[in-house]
Amino acid sequence: MQRFLNTLYVMTQKSYLHKKGEMVELVVDKKVVAAIPLINLDSIVCFGNVSVSPFLLGACPEYNITVSFLSESGKYLARVQGPVAGNVLLRKEQYRISDDKIRSAQVAQFFIAGKLANQRNVLQRAIRDHGEKIDACRVQQAIAILSTNLKKISKEFDLDRLRGLEGDSAEAYFSVFDELIVSQKEVFSFSGRSRRPPLDNVNAMLSYTYTLLFHDMVSALECVGLDPAVGFLHRDRPGRLSLALDLMEEFRAPVADRLVLSLINRGEVTGKGFQQSASGAVVMSEETRKTLIAAYQKKKEAVLSHPYVEKKMHLAILFQTQARLLARYVRGDIDGYPVYIWR
Repeated sequence: MQRFLNTLYVMTQKSYLHKKGEMVELVVDKKVVAAIPLINLDSIVCFGNVSVSPFLLGACPEYNITVSFLSESGKYLARVQGPVAGNVLLRKEQYRISDDKIRSAQVAQFFIAGKLANQRNVLQRAIRDHGEKIDACRVQQAIAILSTNLKKISKEFDLDRLRGLEGDSAEAYFSVFDELIVSQKEVFSFSGRSRRPPLDNVNAMLSYTYTLLFHDMVSALECVGLDPAVGFLHRDRPGRLSLALDLMEEFRAPVADRLVLSLINRGEVTGKGFQQSASGAVVMSEETRKTLIAAYQKKKEAVLSHPYVEKKMHLAILFQTQARLLARYVRGDIDGYPVYIWR
Protein backbone atom coordinates (compact mmCIF):
# COMPACT_ATOMS: atom_id res chain seq x y z
CA MET A 1 0.00 0.00 0.00
CA GLN A 2 1.19 3.51 -0.81
CA ARG A 3 0.08 6.56 1.13
CA PHE A 4 -1.06 9.48 -1.00
CA LEU A 5 0.86 12.28 0.67
CA ASN A 6 0.34 15.99 0.03
CA THR A 7 2.36 19.14 -0.38
CA LEU A 8 1.50 22.12 1.81
CA TYR A 9 1.86 25.37 -0.16
CA VAL A 10 2.05 28.52 1.97
CA MET A 11 1.60 31.79 0.06
CA THR A 12 0.08 34.19 2.60
CA GLN A 13 2.74 36.76 3.39
CA LYS A 14 3.91 37.19 7.02
CA SER A 15 2.45 33.82 7.95
CA TYR A 16 4.16 31.54 10.46
CA LEU A 17 4.50 27.76 10.58
CA HIS A 18 5.29 25.91 13.79
CA LYS A 19 5.03 22.45 15.34
CA LYS A 20 2.20 21.72 17.77
CA GLY A 21 2.37 18.16 19.01
CA GLU A 22 2.34 15.98 15.88
CA MET A 23 0.78 18.74 13.82
CA VAL A 24 2.04 21.67 11.79
CA GLU A 25 0.06 24.81 12.48
CA LEU A 26 -0.26 27.77 10.11
CA VAL A 27 -0.63 31.09 11.93
CA VAL A 28 -1.74 34.28 10.19
CA ASP A 29 -2.23 37.53 12.17
CA LYS A 30 -1.81 35.56 15.42
CA LYS A 31 -4.68 33.21 14.50
CA VAL A 32 -4.33 29.50 13.71
CA VAL A 33 -5.90 29.09 10.26
CA ALA A 34 -4.87 25.48 9.58
CA ALA A 35 -3.49 22.42 11.36
CA ILE A 36 -2.22 19.43 9.37
CA PRO A 37 -0.84 16.16 10.76
CA LEU A 38 2.85 15.87 9.91
CA ILE A 39 2.33 12.25 8.89
CA ASN A 40 0.06 13.41 6.05
CA LEU A 41 2.73 15.59 4.40
CA ASP A 42 5.70 14.85 2.20
CA SER A 43 6.77 18.45 1.61
CA ILE A 44 6.15 22.08 2.54
CA VAL A 45 6.70 24.91 0.04
CA CYS A 46 6.94 28.48 1.34
CA PHE A 47 6.48 31.43 -1.02
CA GLY A 48 7.96 34.79 -0.03
CA ASN A 49 7.83 36.13 3.52
CA VAL A 50 6.90 32.94 5.40
CA SER A 51 8.56 32.05 8.71
CA VAL A 52 9.16 28.50 9.95
CA SER A 53 10.02 27.66 13.56
CA PRO A 54 13.32 25.87 14.29
CA PHE A 55 11.39 23.09 16.03
CA LEU A 56 9.32 22.40 12.91
CA LEU A 57 12.46 22.44 10.75
CA GLY A 58 14.01 19.95 13.14
CA ALA A 59 10.97 17.67 13.13
CA CYS A 60 10.41 17.57 9.37
CA PRO A 61 13.36 15.22 8.62
CA GLU A 62 11.91 12.70 11.08
CA TYR A 63 8.83 12.52 8.85
CA ASN A 64 10.81 12.69 5.58
CA ILE A 65 9.33 16.12 4.87
CA THR A 66 11.35 18.52 2.73
CA VAL A 67 10.84 22.25 3.31
CA SER A 68 11.45 24.46 0.26
CA PHE A 69 11.68 28.24 0.12
CA LEU A 70 10.72 30.16 -3.02
CA SER A 71 10.37 33.84 -3.77
CA GLU A 72 6.84 35.21 -3.88
CA SER A 73 6.91 34.94 -7.68
CA GLY A 74 8.00 31.29 -7.57
CA LYS A 75 11.79 31.47 -8.00
CA TYR A 76 13.53 28.60 -6.19
CA LEU A 77 15.74 29.80 -3.31
CA ALA A 78 16.67 26.96 -0.96
CA ARG A 79 15.43 23.83 0.77
CA VAL A 80 15.87 22.07 4.09
CA GLN A 81 16.05 18.29 4.23
CA GLY A 82 17.29 15.57 6.52
CA PRO A 83 20.26 13.23 6.03
CA VAL A 84 20.65 11.86 2.52
CA ALA A 85 18.78 8.58 2.14
CA GLY A 86 19.20 5.85 -0.40
CA ASN A 87 21.51 3.11 -1.51
CA VAL A 88 25.08 4.36 -1.89
CA LEU A 89 25.65 1.79 -4.66
CA LEU A 90 22.75 3.31 -6.62
CA ARG A 91 24.23 6.79 -6.38
CA LYS A 92 27.71 5.60 -7.31
CA GLU A 93 26.32 4.01 -10.46
CA GLN A 94 24.37 7.21 -11.19
CA TYR A 95 27.64 9.18 -10.98
CA ARG A 96 29.43 6.70 -13.25
CA ILE A 97 26.77 7.04 -15.93
CA SER A 98 26.74 10.82 -15.65
CA ASP A 99 30.52 10.94 -16.14
CA ASP A 100 30.22 8.88 -19.34
CA LYS A 101 28.81 11.02 -22.17
CA ILE A 102 27.78 8.05 -24.31
CA ARG A 103 25.90 6.37 -21.46
CA SER A 104 24.41 9.73 -20.49
CA ALA A 105 23.17 10.16 -24.06
CA GLN A 106 21.51 6.74 -23.89
CA VAL A 107 19.56 7.84 -20.81
CA ALA A 108 18.83 11.27 -22.31
CA GLN A 109 17.18 9.56 -25.29
CA PHE A 110 14.40 8.32 -23.02
CA PHE A 111 13.72 11.73 -21.47
CA ILE A 112 13.63 13.51 -24.82
CA ALA A 113 11.51 10.81 -26.46
CA GLY A 114 8.97 11.07 -23.63
CA LYS A 115 8.92 14.84 -23.88
CA LEU A 116 8.38 14.90 -27.65
CA ALA A 117 5.78 12.13 -27.62
CA ASN A 118 3.75 13.94 -24.97
CA GLN A 119 4.09 17.30 -26.75
CA ARG A 120 2.79 15.63 -29.90
CA ASN A 121 -0.13 14.10 -27.99
CA VAL A 122 -1.09 17.50 -26.56
CA LEU A 123 -1.18 18.96 -30.07
CA GLN A 124 -3.13 16.00 -31.44
CA ARG A 125 -5.67 16.33 -28.65
CA ALA A 126 -6.08 20.03 -29.45
CA ILE A 127 -7.02 19.12 -33.01
CA ARG A 128 -9.52 16.52 -31.77
CA ASP A 129 -11.11 18.88 -29.24
CA HIS A 130 -10.91 22.23 -31.02
CA GLY A 131 -10.20 21.43 -34.66
CA GLU A 132 -12.85 23.87 -35.88
CA LYS A 133 -11.48 26.75 -33.76
CA ILE A 134 -7.77 26.52 -34.56
CA ASP A 135 -5.48 26.49 -37.56
CA ALA A 136 -5.25 22.70 -37.72
CA CYS A 137 -2.86 22.84 -40.68
CA ARG A 138 -0.24 24.77 -38.66
CA VAL A 139 -0.60 22.38 -35.76
CA GLN A 140 -0.27 19.36 -38.06
CA GLN A 141 2.99 20.78 -39.41
CA ALA A 142 4.37 20.99 -35.86
CA ILE A 143 3.19 17.42 -35.20
CA ALA A 144 5.06 16.28 -38.30
CA ILE A 145 8.30 17.88 -37.05
CA LEU A 146 7.90 16.20 -33.65
CA SER A 147 7.24 12.83 -35.31
CA THR A 148 10.32 13.14 -37.53
CA ASN A 149 12.54 14.09 -34.59
CA LEU A 150 11.19 11.21 -32.52
CA LYS A 151 12.46 8.79 -35.16
CA LYS A 152 15.89 10.46 -35.17
CA ILE A 153 16.34 10.33 -31.40
CA SER A 154 16.73 6.56 -31.16
CA LYS A 155 19.63 6.67 -33.65
CA GLU A 156 21.50 9.57 -32.05
CA PHE A 157 24.09 9.05 -29.30
CA ASP A 158 25.68 12.49 -29.12
CA LEU A 159 24.36 14.69 -26.30
CA ASP A 160 24.78 17.95 -28.19
CA ARG A 161 22.90 16.66 -31.23
CA LEU A 162 20.19 15.23 -28.99
CA ARG A 163 19.79 18.64 -27.38
CA GLY A 164 19.61 20.11 -30.87
CA LEU A 165 16.69 17.81 -31.72
CA GLU A 166 15.02 18.75 -28.44
CA GLY A 167 15.47 22.45 -29.14
CA ASP A 168 14.14 22.13 -32.69
CA SER A 169 11.11 20.27 -31.38
CA ALA A 170 10.46 22.82 -28.63
CA GLU A 171 10.55 25.61 -31.20
CA ALA A 172 8.00 23.77 -33.35
CA TYR A 173 5.76 22.99 -30.37
CA PHE A 174 5.71 26.50 -28.92
CA SER A 175 5.33 28.08 -32.37
CA VAL A 176 1.75 26.78 -32.41
CA PHE A 177 1.05 26.92 -28.67
CA ASP A 178 -1.02 30.05 -29.20
CA GLU A 179 -3.43 27.97 -31.32
CA LEU A 180 -4.24 25.89 -28.23
CA ILE A 181 -5.60 28.99 -26.48
CA VAL A 182 -9.19 29.17 -27.71
CA SER A 183 -10.63 31.79 -25.34
CA GLN A 184 -9.52 35.12 -23.81
CA LYS A 185 -6.92 35.44 -26.56
CA GLU A 186 -6.85 39.22 -26.21
CA VAL A 187 -5.23 38.93 -22.77
CA PHE A 188 -3.59 35.51 -23.13
CA SER A 189 -1.74 35.85 -26.42
CA PHE A 190 1.46 33.82 -26.75
CA SER A 191 4.24 34.55 -29.23
CA GLY A 192 7.01 32.36 -27.81
CA ARG A 193 8.57 31.04 -24.65
CA SER A 194 10.16 33.65 -22.36
CA ARG A 195 11.61 32.48 -19.05
CA ARG A 196 13.69 34.94 -17.05
CA PRO A 197 11.62 36.97 -16.78
CA PRO A 198 8.28 35.80 -18.22
CA LEU A 199 7.07 38.59 -20.52
CA ASP A 200 3.38 37.72 -20.87
CA ASN A 201 0.54 36.17 -18.88
CA VAL A 202 0.88 32.70 -20.41
CA ASN A 203 4.62 32.50 -19.79
CA ALA A 204 4.11 33.65 -16.19
CA MET A 205 1.70 30.73 -15.63
CA LEU A 206 3.95 28.23 -17.41
CA SER A 207 7.04 29.19 -15.42
CA TYR A 208 5.15 29.05 -12.13
CA THR A 209 3.66 25.64 -12.89
CA TYR A 210 7.04 24.28 -13.99
CA THR A 211 8.40 25.36 -10.58
CA LEU A 212 5.70 23.33 -8.81
CA LEU A 213 6.42 20.35 -11.02
CA PHE A 214 10.17 20.68 -10.45
CA HIS A 215 9.66 20.58 -6.69
CA ASP A 216 7.72 17.31 -7.00
CA MET A 217 10.48 15.81 -9.14
CA VAL A 218 13.08 16.64 -6.47
CA SER A 219 10.94 14.98 -3.80
CA ALA A 220 10.35 11.88 -5.93
CA LEU A 221 14.07 11.41 -6.64
CA GLU A 222 15.03 11.87 -3.00
CA CYS A 223 12.45 9.27 -1.97
CA VAL A 224 14.06 6.57 -4.14
CA GLY A 225 17.64 7.48 -3.26
CA LEU A 226 18.81 9.15 -6.49
CA ASP A 227 20.80 12.38 -6.35
CA PRO A 228 18.62 15.18 -7.83
CA ALA A 229 21.73 17.24 -8.65
CA VAL A 230 23.42 14.76 -11.00
CA GLY A 231 21.68 14.50 -14.35
CA PHE A 232 22.24 12.98 -17.77
CA LEU A 233 20.50 15.29 -20.26
CA HIS A 234 21.07 18.37 -18.11
CA ARG A 235 24.71 18.49 -17.09
CA ASP A 236 26.18 19.37 -13.70
CA ARG A 237 26.10 23.02 -12.77
CA PRO A 238 26.50 24.57 -9.28
CA GLY A 239 23.10 25.10 -7.71
CA ARG A 240 21.17 23.22 -10.41
CA LEU A 241 19.30 20.00 -9.63
CA SER A 242 19.90 18.51 -13.06
CA LEU A 243 18.28 15.10 -12.63
CA ALA A 244 15.07 16.74 -11.42
CA LEU A 245 15.05 18.74 -14.67
CA ASP A 246 15.63 15.50 -16.61
CA LEU A 247 12.75 13.67 -14.94
CA MET A 248 10.26 16.50 -15.39
CA GLU A 249 10.70 16.60 -19.18
CA GLU A 250 8.07 13.92 -19.84
CA PHE A 251 5.59 15.72 -17.56
CA ARG A 252 5.92 19.29 -18.85
CA ALA A 253 3.41 19.12 -21.70
CA PRO A 254 0.70 16.80 -20.31
CA VAL A 255 0.76 18.11 -16.73
CA ALA A 256 1.93 21.73 -16.69
CA ASP A 257 1.04 22.92 -20.21
CA ARG A 258 -2.39 21.29 -20.25
CA LEU A 259 -3.16 22.66 -16.79
CA VAL A 260 -2.34 26.21 -17.90
CA LEU A 261 -4.39 25.83 -21.07
CA SER A 262 -7.38 24.47 -19.13
CA LEU A 263 -7.36 27.35 -16.65
CA ILE A 264 -7.27 29.89 -19.48
CA ASN A 265 -9.78 28.22 -21.80
CA ARG A 266 -12.28 27.61 -18.99
CA GLY A 267 -12.03 31.19 -17.77
CA GLU A 268 -10.77 30.18 -14.32
CA VAL A 269 -8.07 32.86 -14.59
CA THR A 270 -8.50 36.29 -16.17
CA GLY A 271 -6.28 39.12 -17.30
CA LYS A 272 -7.04 41.03 -14.08
CA GLY A 273 -4.86 38.55 -12.19
CA PHE A 274 -1.63 39.73 -13.82
CA GLN A 275 0.48 42.87 -13.79
CA GLN A 276 3.69 43.97 -15.46
CA SER A 277 6.56 45.21 -13.31
CA ALA A 278 8.93 48.05 -14.20
CA SER A 279 11.47 45.48 -15.45
CA GLY A 280 8.94 44.11 -17.94
CA ALA A 281 8.33 40.88 -16.03
CA VAL A 282 4.73 39.75 -15.73
CA VAL A 283 3.68 38.54 -12.27
CA MET A 284 0.50 36.89 -11.05
CA SER A 285 -1.65 38.18 -8.22
CA GLU A 286 -1.87 36.14 -5.04
CA GLU A 287 -5.42 35.09 -5.94
CA THR A 288 -4.31 33.81 -9.34
CA ARG A 289 -1.39 31.93 -7.81
CA LYS A 290 -3.78 30.29 -5.35
CA THR A 291 -6.10 29.30 -8.19
CA LEU A 292 -3.21 27.74 -10.09
CA ILE A 293 -1.86 25.86 -7.07
CA ALA A 294 -5.31 24.55 -6.14
CA ALA A 295 -5.78 23.29 -9.71
CA TYR A 296 -2.32 21.69 -9.66
CA GLN A 297 -3.07 19.91 -6.40
CA LYS A 298 -6.39 18.67 -7.77
CA LYS A 299 -4.67 17.41 -10.91
CA LYS A 300 -2.24 15.40 -8.76
CA GLU A 301 -5.25 13.54 -7.36
CA ALA A 302 -6.30 12.31 -10.81
CA VAL A 303 -6.15 8.51 -11.20
CA LEU A 304 -4.17 7.17 -14.15
CA SER A 305 -3.40 3.72 -15.48
CA HIS A 306 0.30 2.86 -15.80
CA PRO A 307 0.79 0.37 -18.66
CA TYR A 308 4.26 -0.74 -17.56
CA VAL A 309 3.53 -1.59 -13.94
CA GLU A 310 -0.09 -2.45 -14.80
CA LYS A 311 -1.59 -0.47 -11.93
CA LYS A 312 -3.88 2.49 -11.45
CA MET A 313 -2.47 5.32 -9.35
CA HIS A 314 -2.75 9.00 -8.52
CA LEU A 315 -0.61 11.38 -10.56
CA ALA A 316 1.33 12.21 -7.39
CA ILE A 317 2.20 8.52 -7.03
CA LEU A 318 3.07 8.35 -10.73
CA PHE A 319 5.89 10.88 -10.13
CA GLN A 320 7.44 8.57 -7.55
CA THR A 321 6.78 5.49 -9.70
CA GLN A 322 8.76 7.02 -12.56
CA ALA A 323 11.60 7.92 -10.19
CA ARG A 324 11.60 4.33 -8.92
CA LEU A 325 11.68 2.96 -12.48
CA LEU A 326 14.58 5.31 -13.27
CA ALA A 327 16.44 3.96 -10.23
CA ARG A 328 15.85 0.40 -11.43
CA TYR A 329 17.23 1.31 -14.85
CA VAL A 330 20.32 2.97 -13.33
CA ARG A 331 20.95 -0.17 -11.24
CA GLY A 332 20.63 -2.32 -14.35
CA ASP A 333 17.50 -4.16 -13.18
CA ILE A 334 15.61 -3.25 -16.39
CA ASP A 335 16.89 -2.69 -19.92
CA GLY A 336 15.38 0.76 -20.45
CA TYR A 337 13.58 3.58 -18.69
CA PRO A 338 9.83 3.34 -19.51
CA VAL A 339 8.70 6.95 -19.88
CA TYR A 340 5.02 7.62 -19.28
CA ILE A 341 3.20 8.54 -22.50
CA TRP A 342 -0.13 10.34 -22.15
CA ARG A 343 -2.91 9.12 -24.41
